[in-house]
Amino acid sequence: MTRSPATPLPSPEERRRLRESRSLTQAQLAKRIGVSRETVRAWESGRSTPRGRKREMYAELLTATTAPAPTGRSERPGRPGRPLERPDRSAHSAHSEYSEHPEGALAPSGQEDGGPSALTPAQAFDALYSFCAPALVRQAYLLSGRRGLARESVERAFQLAWDRWPEVARDRDPAGWVRAAAYEWALSPWHRFRPRHRRPEPVPAEPSDRELLDVLLHLPPPYRRTLVLYDGVGLGLPETAAETEASTRAAANRLLHAHEIVADRLPELSDPRVLHERLAELASSEHLRSAKPPEVRGGSERRARFRTRAVVAFTAALIGATALTLATAPTRYDPPPPPGETVRGVPLQMAPGPLSDTERKLRNKLRKELQHGPQRLAPQPW
Repeated sequence: MTRSPATPLPSPEERRRLRESRSLTQAQLAKRIGVSRETVRAWESGRSTPRGRKREMYAELLTATTAPAPTGRSERPGRPGRPLERPDRSAHSAHSEYSEHPEGALAPSGQEDGGPSALTPAQAFDALYSFCAPALVRQAYLLSGRRGLARESVERAFQLAWDRWPEVARDRDPAGWVRAAAYEWALSPWHRFRPRHRRPEPVPAEPSDRELLDVLLHLPPPYRRTLVLYDGVGLGLPETAAETEASTRAAANRLLHAHEIVADRLPELSDPRVLHERLAELASSEHLRSAKPPEVRGGSERRARFRTRAVVAFTAALIGATALTLATAPTRYDPPPPPGETVRGVPLQMAPGPLSDTERKLRNKLRKELQHGPQRLAPQPW
């Protein structure tokens, strides 16, 4: 009786790449096999190797849908990929499949304008939203720590993109344009004054996820954004500096300080690769869902109609107020009465009070003259 050979497995680094090519986290893969997340982490680090039925299931899950290794992007040795975005294609390559159509639509590259595969602006917007929205919701959750705010930030960013769709469609990186808008809304300091944001947010179920989220939320917003872009999304340092509107030196200093704070609170995350994995697991553990593309486009159009009506109503009110002012305004100028002047010889009117000696003498004199004055004249008959 001969023993069947063990199922071949790829190298540990290849195992991690194959798992990420299927958009699976370590927790999701462990749940499918029936093991813990620490076991999958040990398999990918090479510390242990699965055996028996679990080895066959692990190999089957890794090789069921394989994707080629990402090419055309230079990365440093040991630089993590993109855990919070779809690893099989980047946003720039997704947008580069379309070329601008003369009539405002987007048609696939290499096809004649107006062909059967031409995309309308709504279809192109829906394609961009379907590709970017799920990952952006997870990234916004890492920045804000609030599920509702994460969904709201992505919806507002795409509504703004739909309002400016010709500009966004011609942008070299439309996904980056929307991501920057979503980050700005998620990190806005004015959310703290909203009543619903004063209530505490339910914390993650896993203790390790709670600790990591607490460390992220205690980082300054610029440090948090740089850390998510560099270690979470997988952008290079120049791209991270450009998206955060900072110099490369400033972005590097923010990243170093953020790594020091995270390593001081959680020493096991001092390795960038481990931090990369933990950010992906934390973002994927909440199962955040985004709205449908038609709902986002409809919300943008309703907002645009509301703004238009508000501007029309304000203009009408301003015109009415101007017309009322012109109708009720006086047509001639009436100068105000001049102030009073002092007349020589007439004493000033004084407030009630005791009389002086001169005033008392004058009063007594007037009283005597009134009593013993001249007789009244009366007419006499002829």
